[in-house]
Amino acid sequence: MMIGNGYNAVKPREFVKVDRPFMQQDNCHPAFHFLGNTQIDALNVEVAEFEHKATGARHYHIATDHDENVFLVAFRTVPEDSRGIAHILEHTALCGSERYPVRDPFFMMTRRSLNTFMNAFTSSDWTAYPFASQNRKDYFNLLDVYLDAAFFSRLDPLDFAQEGHRVEFAEADNPESDLVYKGVVYNEMKGAMSSPVATLWQTLTKYLFPTTTYHHNSGGDPDCIPDLTYEDLCEFYRSHYHPSNAVFMTFGDIPVEELHRRFEENALARFERRDEQIAVEDEKRYFAPVRVEEAYALTQDDISQSTHHVMGWLLPRSIDLDELMQAHLLTRVLLDNSSSPLRAALESTDLGSAPSPLCGLEDSNREMSFLCGLEGSEPEHAAAFETLVLDTLEQVAREGVPMEMVEAQLHQLELAQREITGDGYPFGLQLILASMPAAIHRGNPVGVLDIDPALEKLRELIKDENFIPGLIRRWLLDNPHRVRLTLRPDAEMADRREAAEAARLAQIKSGLTDTEKQAIIDRAAALEARQAQIDDDSVLPCVTLEDVPAELNLPTATELASGPANTTLFNAGTNGLVYQQVIVDLPDLDESEQALLPLYTYCLTELGCGERDYRANQAYQSQVTGGLHAYTSLRGQIDDEQSVSGYLVMSGKALSVNSEKLTSLMAETMEQARFDETGRIREIVAQQRARREQGITGSGHALAMMAASANLAPVASFSHRTRGLEGVRRAKALDKRIQSEEALKALGHELAALHERMKAAPRRFLLVAEEDHEAAVLSQVEQYWSMPESADFAPLALPRTRQSVGQLWLTNTQVNFCATAFPTVTTSHPDAAALTVLGDFLRNGYLHRAIREQGGAYGAGAGQDNGDGVFRFFSYRDPRVEGTLSDFVKSVDWLLDCENEEQRLQEAILGVISSMDKPGSPAGEAKSTYHSSLFGRTPDVRRAFRQQILSVTLDDLKRVAKTYLKPEMASIAVVTNAKTAESLPDTLQRIDV
Repeated sequence: MMIGNGYNAVKPREFVKVDRPFMQQDNCHPAFHFLGNTQIDALNVEVAEFEHKATGARHYHIATDHDENVFLVAFRTVPEDSRGIAHILEHTALCGSERYPVRDPFFMMTRRSLNTFMNAFTSSDWTAYPFASQNRKDYFNLLDVYLDAAFFSRLDPLDFAQEGHRVEFAEADNPESDLVYKGVVYNEMKGAMSSPVATLWQTLTKYLFPTTTYHHNSGGDPDCIPDLTYEDLCEFYRSHYHPSNAVFMTFGDIPVEELHRRFEENALARFERRDEQIAVEDEKRYFAPVRVEEAYALTQDDISQSTHHVMGWLLPRSIDLDELMQAHLLTRVLLDNSSSPLRAALESTDLGSAPSPLCGLEDSNREMSFLCGLEGSEPEHAAAFETLVLDTLEQVAREGVPMEMVEAQLHQLELAQREITGDGYPFGLQLILASMPAAIHRGNPVGVLDIDPALEKLRELIKDENFIPGLIRRWLLDNPHRVRLTLRPDAEMADRREAAEAARLAQIKSGLTDTEKQAIIDRAAALEARQAQIDDDSVLPCVTLEDVPAELNLPTATELASGPANTTLFNAGTNGLVYQQVIVDLPDLDESEQALLPLYTYCLTELGCGERDYRANQAYQSQVTGGLHAYTSLRGQIDDEQSVSGYLVMSGKALSVNSEKLTSLMAETMEQARFDETGRIREIVAQQRARREQGITGSGHALAMMAASANLAPVASFSHRTRGLEGVRRAKALDKRIQSEEALKALGHELAALHERMKAAPRRFLLVAEEDHEAAVLSQVEQYWSMPESADFAPLALPRTRQSVGQLWLTNTQVNFCATAFPTVTTSHPDAAALTVLGDFLRNGYLHRAIREQGGAYGAGAGQDNGDGVFRFFSYRDPRVEGTLSDFVKSVDWLLDCENEEQRLQEAILGVISSMDKPGSPAGEAKSTYHSSLFGRTPDVRRAFRQQILSVTLDDLKRVAKTYLKPEMASIAVVTNAKTAESLPDTLQRIDV
């Protein structure tokens, strides 16, 4: 970290002036300087930059016609150790502030809001607080709360103990019992660092950045978190959470002067400019490569083929836009797909099972990093891996790459720039986060959004055939700041770590006086009392049901007077992109064929097609599309979860100039996909196995819910067997089964036979495009697609199931993921709306406090799945099991005792409505509407269900809870480790993942 003397004002850049009156300097709030604005035609937005006169805080406003307005304030946070100070502060800052002195304003506002997004992030060198809403009243409510939390947080020491870390006696009132560590972030990071990939990344950056803040784990290393003091947290807040160290970013249609007035009146007017400047220095460069080996905990009997090898290079600064774009282009050329030379080498080598997840460009730090690696290897292959990578790079530098490959990747960069996204995070927030690193490092965030000039430069540069080879030599081959890390498994490391923690706690306990022991007991009691207190939430602003829009706005398909049969078209503002899908009815499949579907759908677009082998096919896909992939979609009927419909969906997108090539390629893929490339199939199986195993601790709550629901509905069973924990087991078994060439060829024949059945099934088409391209895309579908003969077609049918389970799924994790499921009803049933609201009501009123605040889990909740007719409880990164399962039951008892909880009821309904009304991208909303209708969830059905939600009463919640959430009907699944399982009831079946 560098804290310099004197404030260095950034010289205003030259901007193109655009005729938007509220952006002109004359209309700027008097507390701000207007620095300029620019129009970004590719995104149809205008970006203006402002500086707060008194403090120097920067504000970037992205003006657009979107009514989903986004706010974010970020602070440069540069930890000097791995105690998690920035992360714990992010949590603690949201636990009460000057104007809102309640215990939990952040989570309370999630319930009193129509937000489309609320969260907070801790990155490696910044901490951000973003939200989004379509409702202006709601937006300004949230803005007031966020500004007060960021700049005037109370930082209560009990909140630090709850969110960060504390020691307590295992038996709360017994000072003779053992001490234990508790804390939300402490358990969150225990869960996060259970992932080998997370450990791999933190270990690599420790060596790649030997002196700067990236050397440390900004989230917090569980071994170091207990060293953080409350006093250090408060000092970090005072030094970092100041407007002079802040960046404000907004998106939407609210006039900027109105935003500035709120910023000034609610926060900035109380501050003066601070001279110290917080920044990250350039890293000190190595003069020779570094080669290291470390270990990670892997608690399983067979730890062979579990080693990771990865290489990382430190590149130039990320705020140099030209070098940033060159780095992205180089990375895509080397690693984008199986036709890319470095990825091809990593996929085809027998030194490991698959390319590492750490393959690509890290561009959010001050200086970029290029990474590549292998997983599923052995420690002794480290040198051979390094030789493979360097030899491949040397060959590419010597021979160059085909111009069409470079142009294809430049095409991908352009397409990514033009596409309007927003189906995960809000579109505006995605733009803000993309430009955040440049803003944090005092670069040009506008340039990161307006990349057309940089793309034009690249188009000129790639005309030189030595351009890519030159980058490889300068940034990789001749760059001595290179790290080769080998991360090997250690089956005893978890036990040693646990023993060290126990010894540390024992040492702490042995040094405690009676007074200090009593202080621990008193603090635990005070925290419990604080967690149980009922705050006066009237101090918080809120929206009410009267603020809820009357209607659910959904896109309408264009009525087709002509065109190909079974085709649906949506006109949408796609910024020049065309989206196409072919939807194939799934035929009736036996269980072995169903088990192949995840592999089949992936192979369908990853293998060769016609005369092209898989590498040539992927190269061609990059030239003409923005992506081509396939997946299966299954749901129960709206009136019967046991009656299932299922489809294979092949989906693609392209710039409108390439729409015909996209249509032709999709038709060719369906008719001529090849399953004879057994070597490639073998690689894909190994990659899928590795990805699924690595994903367990990141999505353990979802996997636990799948397992708990698996025997309660046919689709839930299918999901558990193909995407869930049973799917992980089957992926491992398949990987072992195809070791022989005969078994591999047999698998190829099975996939080919399955494909023939798909080709013969009925199909339909979905098109999303701008009106100008409607006629062309319809004509292209009619030209390239034909309808199969399917007179004797039998659709997919899954066996009925409605049984409970009790299971412990054992894997490599330091924390637990708990789930309980109950059979309920489907969408058309009158109780479905009440069950849907019940999930939010239980989470807000009981589960959050009992499981997160008191129990120490990172998260907990409940919800109704109307497709499967199942109500599910879950916990995430949880230190407990039995206590959490008991809390699931107690939450129902709490509900039945509730009286006069109209405010809680309204909050739960608001949460459900906010989720239902959340906007997506234009194309995403069209696709969602189409696929919902395909399963009977038509716009009329969805609107009617929304009205039912608005009419739910507290008596309805109690009635459905008593009717459906009966303990004897519970189905339980827990993801845990073998040691924890030893202490749990024998009635739960143990299953090794």
